[in-house]
Amino acid sequence: MKVEKTTPQINQVYFIDKYTLVHILEGTGNIQVDFKSYDNWEDKAIFLDKGQYIKFLSEDFVVRFIYFPDEAVFRSQDVRILFKHLISLGYINFSECQDCQSFLNKTVFNTQMHNIIDISAEQWYWQNPFNATKEEYQVIFDIKEVIDTEFKNKINVQAFINHMADTTINLQHLVKEKLGISVHRLIVNKQLLESQKEVAFTNKNIQEIAYDKGFKDPAYFNRVFKNNTGQTPKEFRANFDYQNRDTFSQDLIELIQLFHQEEHALGFYADKMNLSVKALSKKVRHKMNVSLGKLIRSQLVSSAKDRLSKSESVKDVAYALGFKEVNNFSSFFTNHVGTSPSHYKK
Repeated sequence: MKVEKTTPQINQVYFIDKYTLVHILEGTGNIQVDFKSYDNWEDKAIFLDKGQYIKFLSEDFVVRFIYFPDEAVFRSQDVRILFKHLISLGYINFSECQDCQSFLNKTVFNTQMHNIIDISAEQWYWQNPFNATKEEYQVIFDIKEVIDTEFKNKINVQAFINHMADTTINLQHLVKEKLGISVHRLIVNKQLLESQKEVAFTNKNIQEIAYDKGFKDPAYFNRVFKNNTGQTPKEFRANFDYQNRDTFSQDLIELIQLFHQEEHALGFYADKMNLSVKALSKKVRHKMNVSLGKLIRSQLVSSAKDRLSKSESVKDVAYALGFKEVNNFSSFFTNHVGTSPSHYKK
């Protein structure tokens, strides 16, 4: 097992080529994994599969990457639940897992590297995010593996069902009930994700990507891509800005960090960036895959947690963060954190 502690560069794409546990030690703001942004990463251990990527949309992160060799990870099928993500980010609630904390807080890691994997898998099953039995999870992840292997081959749902015919479980019903989406949508999601990666990170022409990822023709690919991302493939490539890495994201994050305690309005940040609110909101959505309002709210929540953890009173925190009424701050905090400021202090 290899462990690497680093301060990641803002907006840089970190490609994952080994099974990896990302342990965020310090930092505020959003992270992005496979074109989805997340702001509720605190107290979580994030597991990433080969072929994924992660970006940090703030410059104050301190992160520990823990890399696992293949043989340490897949000693059993249970481990798939950590690395083979279904519809969102794969993680465990670090704060709820004392064994995980004990392992990760050690200066020298246990040579039995699979221990943290086993502990984390037990924690994930305990969290049970999709409210399924272990048998149902294994069937769902069997489905996921077939999709990951066959999505390029224009596989349809019936062909898929036939491929999995040796199970007595109704696959379509199981996936819909537990994941909230259809088998067809899982296939399309996989096609789109891999297409987005090709569009963003390669110079392949759009037609080549369309055919390679199992779409019947480039026109249909363009239509599906825009319907799901809000941009054509060419626009998506230009806005993701993988090679040039312009300073837009960093400039905006720095503005929010500097002024969020006094200024909550979108118009203030639009003026500072010399754009209209509509233009700035659109650019943020395209470049960072998150809303401008959510970036501001995330920074407010982060600052509130920091102040509350330093024993500042709820009233003082509310006024320091620009809320005119303590009740408004309490409602805001409870809505976004899931617990009241006073309970969080305790």
